[in-house]
Amino acid sequence: MLYAQVVTIVNKGERVQMLDKRDTVAIFRERLAELIERSNSSQSRFAADAGLDRSTLSQLLSEATVRLPRAETIARIATRSNVSIDWLLGLAQSDRVGTDILRQLEIESGERSHVDELLARWHREAAGYKIRYVPMSLPDLLKTDAVIDYEYVNWTAVTAEARKEEAEQRLAYSRLPETDMEVCSSQHLLEEFALGTGVWSQLPASNRRDQLSRMADLVDELYPTFRWFIFDGRTTFTVPYTIFGPLRASVYMGKMFFVFNSTEHIRVLTRHFDSLIREAVVQPNDCGGFIRGLLEKVA
Repeated sequence: MLYAQVVTIVNKGERVQMLDKRDTVAIFRERLAELIERSNSSQSRFAADAGLDRSTLSQLLSEATVRLPRAETIARIATRSNVSIDWLLGLAQSDRVGTDILRQLEIESGERSHVDELLARWHREAAGYKIRYVPMSLPDLLKTDAVIDYEYVNWTAVTAEARKEEAEQRLAYSRLPETDMEVCSSQHLLEEFALGTGVWSQLPASNRRDQLSRMADLVDELYPTFRWFIFDGRTTFTVPYTIFGPLRASVYMGKMFFVFNSTEHIRVLTRHFDSLIREAVVQPNDCGGFIRGLLEKVA
């Protein structure tokens, strides 16, 4: 696979298993049918343009077919339709070809406004899918204006206001019945916030109390469409990242995102998120009570 030349993600010392053979055949059949529909031509014309027999194309579209065609047949179809072989086989979510195949690991960086636009677009595109989120600090949609102002004190006022608007939009989205979002955070990150240590040392206690109260109320209100899992940071480690359904995953590196749209690598990060959930010491239905308990630590 061409993508393997760019990056390899290892899970417990081994390459991640590829799609099950039956799944691959089914995905290939679905995407072949999609290409024929896109072409606005008959199956006979599509087969002729791809250098295939009409009967061969019919076999490929049949649910009774349990094997993939020969490599040269797949290559002909991909070339005829100007799509990537990886996409045809379900190994990538993008059908782009050429050098873009080698850019399935994209590095997005730049001005804060550009990054915010990208994140907003990715959230819109993932509407209806499960979004899984490991925030850098507190979940954006739960933040008070005072906390956003504190975090963006060294940015422009326009940037801070944009972040507030974005937080409100995500909160509104999270209130929709079709929303499905899971969040994982460290217990110690939340305790540091309550105590006002580390990066929160200059945030007044009153602001921290308001933030904790708001979060406790919102997690109770939004449950179960919004589920927050709290794990023990002494035994579990993670970097901030977001999985936008099956479409893409972004790993936050500070002013830079590594963006994955390969099915294989999205699955790796999904498995990592699952491991965070298994390690959770506070479950979503108890999260509101846990946060209210932190109010006693605010001094």
